[in-house]
Amino acid sequence: MLLTLRSLIVLALLALPLPSQAAEVTGRARAVDGDTLEVAGQKVRLFGIDAPELDQSCDRGGRRWACGEAARKALAEIVGRQRLSCEVRDIDRYGRNVATCLAGGEDVAAIMVRQGMAIAYRRYSGRYVNAEAAARADGIGLWTSTYIQPEQHRAEGRGQDPVPSGDCLIKGNIGQSGKRIYHLPGQADYAATRINEGKGERWFCTEAEARAAGFRRAAR
Repeated sequence: MLLTLRSLIVLALLALPLPSQAAEVTGRARAVDGDTLEVAGQKVRLFGIDAPELDQSCDRGGRRWACGEAARKALAEIVGRQRLSCEVRDIDRYGRNVATCLAGGEDVAAIMVRQGMAIAYRRYSGRYVNAEAAARADGIGLWTSTYIQPEQHRAEGRGQDPVPSGDCLIKGNIGQSGKRIYHLPGQADYAATRINEGKGERWFCTEAEARAAGFRRAAR
């Protein structure tokens, strides 16, 4: 039987893929670390936040604090035995789903940051910056300690120095005496300088930005 032109068009449309929808992972969760969950057998990295690594320690009043393990426990308490709904936004280089997860209608990542057990991962999103500022103002969680950025901890474990995205490559360092010095790529001490944002050190995009923040250029 010969197909009409109209029938051919209908068949062609039926063969087209349906519009993609945001993937969703749902189920009970287990905390792998402070920013990673296992939901329904799938690894889920919480979008927009970064928490201390499991092996990471922070300094609290001159004493070692296992802040990485504390972050994992905090996440475990938040999710409990609730059923999570995670909207997948991306897949990271380790094959994990990067997602925003809700537990009881509340954003799990936001709770972690607001409790001071994770920080806003500004490299990828500004979504949790206000929650971080509130936790810092309240002096809770990580803000009761001296710590290095989780990203820096990971990089140092690989023998690397983390570099932020874009052109913000100027390192604003605070010395033991409190002096604020910024180092440009190519200067003598640039490679050896480590940035700890937990004590106020920062990356800058321009020298003018560094000077406005009270830093002066390194002599060499």
